[in-house]
Amino acid sequence: MRWLLLCHALCFWMKTLAHTVELNNMFGQIQSPGYPDSYPSDSEVTWNITAPEGFRIKLYFMHFNLESSYLCEYDYVKVETEDQVLATFCGRETTDTEQTPGQEVVLSPGSFMSVTFRSDFSNEERFTGFDAHYVAVDVDECTEQEDEELSCDHYCHNYIGGYYCSCRFGYILHTDNRTCRVECSDNLFTQRTGVITSPDFPNPYPKSSECLYTIELEEGFMISLQFEDIFDVEDHPEVPCPYDYIKINAGSNVFGPFCGEKIPEPINTQSHRIQILFRSDNSGENRGWRLSYKAEGNECPELRPPTHGKIEPLQTKYSFKDQVLISCDTGYKVLKDDVEMDTFQIECLKDGTWSNKIPICKMADCGIPAKLEHGLVIFSSRNNITTYKSEIRYSCQQPYYKMLHNITGIYTCSAQGAWVNEVLGRSLPTCLPVCGIPKIYRKMMARIFGGRSVQKGTIPWIAMLTQHNGQPFCGGSLIGSNWIVTAAHCLHQPLDPEEVILHDSDLLEPSDFKVILGKHWRLRSDENEQHFRVKHVFLHPLYVPSTFENDVALVELLESPKLNNFVMPICLPEGPTEEGTMVIVSGWGKQFLQRLPETLMEIELPIIGHHTCQESYVPLKKKVTSDMICAGEKEGGKDACAGDSGGPMVTMDKESGQWYLVGTVSWGDNCGKKDRYGVYSNIYHNKDWIQTVTKISN
Repeated sequence: MRWLLLCHALCFWMKTLAHTVELNNMFGQIQSPGYPDSYPSDSEVTWNITAPEGFRIKLYFMHFNLESSYLCEYDYVKVETEDQVLATFCGRETTDTEQTPGQEVVLSPGSFMSVTFRSDFSNEERFTGFDAHYVAVDVDECTEQEDEELSCDHYCHNYIGGYYCSCRFGYILHTDNRTCRVECSDNLFTQRTGVITSPDFPNPYPKSSECLYTIELEEGFMISLQFEDIFDVEDHPEVPCPYDYIKINAGSNVFGPFCGEKIPEPINTQSHRIQILFRSDNSGENRGWRLSYKAEGNECPELRPPTHGKIEPLQTKYSFKDQVLISCDTGYKVLKDDVEMDTFQIECLKDGTWSNKIPICKMADCGIPAKLEHGLVIFSSRNNITTYKSEIRYSCQQPYYKMLHNITGIYTCSAQGAWVNEVLGRSLPTCLPVCGIPKIYRKMMARIFGGRSVQKGTIPWIAMLTQHNGQPFCGGSLIGSNWIVTAAHCLHQPLDPEEVILHDSDLLEPSDFKVILGKHWRLRSDENEQHFRVKHVFLHPLYVPSTFENDVALVELLESPKLNNFVMPICLPEGPTEEGTMVIVSGWGKQFLQRLPETLMEIELPIIGHHTCQESYVPLKKKVTSDMICAGEKEGGKDACAGDSGGPMVTMDKESGQWYLVGTVSWGDNCGKKDRYGVYSNIYHNKDWIQTVTKISN
């Protein structure tokens, strides 16, 4: 009986006709032979479905009707991969649902699936077979990756048919295209102390990385290492550090390798240059390590601060490369090799000696105070002490100079070794000439036109402009320390009467004339006179030669005069001069019978109202403009004359006793004629221009 069954089965196998169908499309349909009619007996068909890499095969049935049998031993559909059976189906959907696919979807693990249909030698009924569909679906490797060794280290990016990996900032992708490592082979430390850690510490360090840390200091230092905090490097229970490790090279000495969780003991490398090698393989999630290092050298002797000084930092132990700063108490200076300084620095050398000896602290000395132009200095002590907190007092040469802003002039020797004033700081005070206060008072009033000689010293501001042959041609007034105010028409050559425009070629050069101060005699020499060369000449920019408008000029002297009872500047006016004010005009011009005087002459005149003066010149068709001021008497007889041009017209403030420059002699109709007044350049009108050029504030 058993032999008959075996023969029956063998004969069935031999009669079965089998064939294979290769399918490479991304989707398709599979049907049993003869579908939708009944499938034949003794039939076997295999469909091999292949999709591209990165895809899986999804299979589902729309119709299933096969002969039922125990464990699908008669007719069946088998779904498998190259090495795995995924499912076996048989029976009818309406009865044997436990072996039919129903709504079940079969999904291949890879890009290949094989579907085999087999029928035995007989069908008891009419079975219509099956209708199935397949489709290739993309594999999301980023979420479905089962093999941990093939997964991305940091970031996974899926695309249709595959995936790729990327790394966090600071990491680079390894050649295996999944592992993230760091580039850490060029770390140099040159400070005497520091901390070194594994990458990303205390987070897990990167895989497949090799880090090299170099500590390099100057010869004379010795580096010591101390591992701290966590120490967690992948280890092996039997083989020492086969995966990840730390190794330290210090000259001919090698320390390590170190791995595991036990913190290594402190290491004194006895070297000034070491290399720390850290290596990790392509697996593991260990947290890494942290170490601190410090370098020490030979010790130098203990230091003591100098008297009246201090050392920073002050400590009991100093070693190679330590630096200390020596400074002194307030009021003292560091003295080293006869040179005073604020601080001095020394350094501990590698042989255990200091680079210099401790200097001494010397009391700050401000030295001999600077000389003050037109002034002098007085020490508060008899011995002229110039050290810290000593005082001096500057004063100006009285009665000819006064101190600007009336400051005290007291300077104190500061802790920095400089003379300091509470207002001016280190700047010296300024001695300004005292203006408008003659030291010799006049006894009487004289006249210029038909007048009398001036008493010596009563007009110390008057200047004489002379040719090089000694002949005077104009007057002027000293203002400030080295400026002369005169008439603009004095400083050019005789003009063509019809020429209106003044040319540069018409101007006198500074070398064409000189200025004499302290002068009394017109031609004879005076023992008090001072001669000066001219540095610059400035004519008023709005000067009109044809009408004498703005007839004012400035002469800058090459040197400043020595002020005394016979040479002193006049003050610039504080405000306009009112009509009726008595003024004094002085000069060496022509007098009665057109004779030239032997000495300086002066005359007292009243200021005439501008309208009155203007009316007096209407018959002559001459204009008295707003920049002009007039003085004289209606009946005539008192006036300036030829040779007086540029000379001063002054008045005295009765309250202060100071004299002010009202005008300079400019023009007129002859000298002392009735109903003809002398015309002068108004100094107050041109004061802004004068102060702009000279920088004199009065």
